[in-house]
Amino acid sequence: MSILWLKLRMWLLVAILFSIVYGIVVMVAARLGIVNFWAYLFIALVMMLIQYMIGPKLIEWQMRIKYVSAKEDAQLYAMVKGLADQARIPMPRVGIADIGIPNAFAFGRWKSDGRVCVTRGIMNLLNEEELRAVLAHELSHLKNRDVLTITLLSVIPIVLYHIAVSNLYYRGSAQKRSEGNSAALIGMAAMLFYFITNLLVLYASRIREYFADRGALSLGCAPSNLASALYKLVYGSLRVDKESLRQVEGLKAFFVNDPSCALNEIKELRQLDLDRSGTIDTDELAVLSSKRLNIGFAERLLEVMSTHPNMLKRIKMLSSYNKIAS
Repeated sequence: MSILWLKLRMWLLVAILFSIVYGIVVMVAARLGIVNFWAYLFIALVMMLIQYMIGPKLIEWQMRIKYVSAKEDAQLYAMVKGLADQARIPMPRVGIADIGIPNAFAFGRWKSDGRVCVTRGIMNLLNEEELRAVLAHELSHLKNRDVLTITLLSVIPIVLYHIAVSNLYYRGSAQKRSEGNSAALIGMAAMLFYFITNLLVLYASRIREYFADRGALSLGCAPSNLASALYKLVYGSLRVDKESLRQVEGLKAFFVNDPSCALNEIKELRQLDLDRSGTIDTDELAVLSSKRLNIGFAERLLEVMSTHPNMLKRIKMLSSYNKIAS
């Protein structure tokens, strides 16, 4: 899967999403009048704007983030500073989240407001090069404005949800039967497209993960280091209790990987570590690059409902970059 093909898929996805919105606009405008539709759109945009502006504070509170300076954690700060300079983006704030789940994440309203954080659980799990690869992945998200992209795309299913609910449940007792039937049809159609566009937004999120992986490599990280980091994060997530996972349920989209998928993913990833070293080296990536993946129906279905790609597919992609690099 080349980077050009990823870009083509992303643009095609955006075109499909906005084509759906155009069709819904025409349908709703014909039934309810343009004023009502713009009211739905206005409400959705206001909700997204509020979420977008206060989101960083909510993340900081829920993840128990403490920002550090160069004096407080010189190694972590210097690593982020070097990567930010390479990526040519403003230096983000560097934070440590006081949670045991091994992971890292980036967020912020815009480039100059970027924040890159690691969890307490990741600090002793990865070596320096693996941690650098993970941080490079997160900085690539900031460089690509992925938070803004997914936020804007998420407006579409929110608008459709409001249209569906208002037509299915708030039609009013004074409506004529024919008008009520028409409203119900619009509501059901909007609910169907709400489900479809939600899946498309999840698909967009998975594509952005591939872009961020590629971005990490463009910042000088070896594919094997990122692959090993992902492998270790899956293993580390298996040790996390269910209560800790529930506490971060709404924030998993920000993580490098989805920790709740670890149990399924580890069954596939064990076959990659041929020498049982706990890492994935360049030779093991080379073996993977020549293999054809055999992913079951359950795993494919789980991926469709996830913000992150199937981990085996993701590392397979890294193996293709490893082949090019070698």
